[in-house]
Amino acid sequence: MEYKNLPNTDIQVSKICLGTMTWGRQNSQDEAFEQMNYSVDRGVNFFDTAELYPVPASPDKYALTEKIIGNWFHKFKKRDEVILATKIAGPGDYTAHIRKSGFKGSSIEDALEGSLNRLRTDYIDLYQLHWPERITNTFGNRNFQYFNDSWEDNFESILEKLKNLIKKGKIRHIGLSNENPWGIMKFLEYSKRELPKMITIQNPYSLLNRLFEIGTSEICKRESIGLLAYSPLAFGVLTGKYFDGNVPKNSRMDLFPRLKRYNNENSFKAAKLYNEIAKKNNLSLTQLALAFVNDRPFVTSNIIGATTVEQLKENIDSISVKLSDDIISEINQVNNKIPNPSP
Repeated sequence: MEYKNLPNTDIQVSKICLGTMTWGRQNSQDEAFEQMNYSVDRGVNFFDTAELYPVPASPDKYALTEKIIGNWFHKFKKRDEVILATKIAGPGDYTAHIRKSGFKGSSIEDALEGSLNRLRTDYIDLYQLHWPERITNTFGNRNFQYFNDSWEDNFESILEKLKNLIKKGKIRHIGLSNENPWGIMKFLEYSKRELPKMITIQNPYSLLNRLFEIGTSEICKRESIGLLAYSPLAFGVLTGKYFDGNVPKNSRMDLFPRLKRYNNENSFKAAKLYNEIAKKNNLSLTQLALAFVNDRPFVTSNIIGATTVEQLKENIDSISVKLSDDIISEINQVNNKIPNPSP
């Protein structure tokens, strides 16, 4: 395993981060325990979860993933071996069963206490805002739309609340998720007022979605923020299992057909071209896709998710795959031809 410091800290996290959003829906607790034990044995020390997991979020499954992780900590006594990240859900119809107040009032404090109790821990290493309160382009929305919404700038008040929780020892560091360049820069601006700095951004990044490179990557470089890349396999499209109309039973597209963020003609066209590059170089498409993300200089950790230990093994093993300059050049040629088909 390879490790990298969380920006601005001496905390080393594995370049492969264990994603958890299937636990409690696609995976049982026993299967989740097996994944966590296997990952730790392989040197993975970074777990990422969220209060709304498993996905898709629903009232009957609310926070079940955090409970499973807490049960694992309790049974195996390995809390001190894990750098733990979780998130507070943003507002919207999708999370109305969790709360409707966004990050206002006591929402952050209440959400954190809930996570601490479920995770059976006294502190969170990295606490993240799952997505912005304001209406903006997230989750595959390509085009700018002007909204007259009721949102008011509350960056400073959010950071004040998080600062207080850091002082109490309940949070070590803070980060963002599904955020755009303007939001990142506003949080950085306010952090200069003796408020805590956002040290990571968890956004989608894969061969099918390299939008992060356009503007946000420069912010991360110049302001020392690390990308925690999610969906590096684009919902499984970059494993090849959905080629030619195939939808395996119990796959994500089988179970959740409404989640079509990665399910479009250009995504499959690009994925097949990447698969040709992989085969020519004696790699699986999965290896190619994960190795590409692993090696980007702005990536602190690559969040992988799996429903079987076999998948998990291949994902973790990708840390040993290194892509030549020639392979990167071929990848870039495909990206130029079909850029970012799955934003």
